[in-house]
Amino acid sequence: MGRYFKLLRFVRLLLAQESLLPPNFKTQAPWTIRALRFVITLGAPTFDNQKSRERGEALSRRLQALGPTYIKLGQSLATRPDVIGIELSRDLQYLQDQLPPFDDKHVDALLLDQLGFPSDELFDEFGPAIAAASIAQVHRAKLKDGRDVAVKLLRPHIEKQLAAELKTFFFLARLAEKLIPAARRIKPVAAVQTLSDSVQLELDLRLEAAALSEMGENVQNDPHFTVPKVVWEGTGKRMLTMSWMDGLKLSDIESLEEAGHSLPDLAEKLLQAFLTHAIRDGFFHGDMHQGNL
Repeated sequence: MGRYFKLLRFVRLLLAQESLLPPNFKTQAPWTIRALRFVITLGAPTFDNQKSRERGEALSRRLQALGPTYIKLGQSLATRPDVIGIELSRDLQYLQDQLPPFDDKHVDALLLDQLGFPSDELFDEFGPAIAAASIAQVHRAKLKDGRDVAVKLLRPHIEKQLAAELKTFFFLARLAEKLIPAARRIKPVAAVQTLSDSVQLELDLRLEAAALSEMGENVQNDPHFTVPKVVWEGTGKRMLTMSWMDGLKLSDIESLEEAGHSLPDLAEKLLQAFLTHAIRDGFFHGDMHQGNL
């Protein structure tokens, strides 16, 4: 039952935020819908009166406490301001790479398990986590040959957590299709299956390494687009090592302008790159949220 209470908490938490609702919800929505929302969200925390950063951090902490699948859902919603509104979309961006990292004691054990030898035989330096999301976190490190690299590590026990939460989603999706005929049009079971398939791919970092390598070969002669090179001797199922690349998030407009970038020019290059990958190669980045760009 605990899994179903988590899902209810997720729904309550989002519905309690005024920024999720249409502007005319309180005046034009049917009274039955307004009453249902009132009952569902009774006692749920709302962060609408806080400043943008405080609101985003508070909402992210609540979703983080629910588990990795809910964080993934929050990340997905963050890419859809057309659905949930600009304010809530901006708040949920904190889930993309600003979550708390896992304990360092797990890092050493994970490195030894994945490499099969002490990590100091490969790395000259290995720093703390610089970014953390729902499934993995990233560390900056330096190889023995002096190259700067980024090392992505899966969170401990993430597979069991995701399996339990996805099982709940499948149960509710099947229940919705069985009891609510109108829900069959949006295919909730198929939607959960898509989420599950996507998550399973993310749980084997060797697949990500192979994708990086393939895209790198595809774009090696393309201007304006570079892919990090995989360090295969530092890569395993739960660990991915790649060349370090400095950059600015595309969502950090102020920093982009201070660095002298033309936003229209960046937008044009991004669109051209994506269409080239999709049409010419049939192989493209499928998770182009702000944290990844």
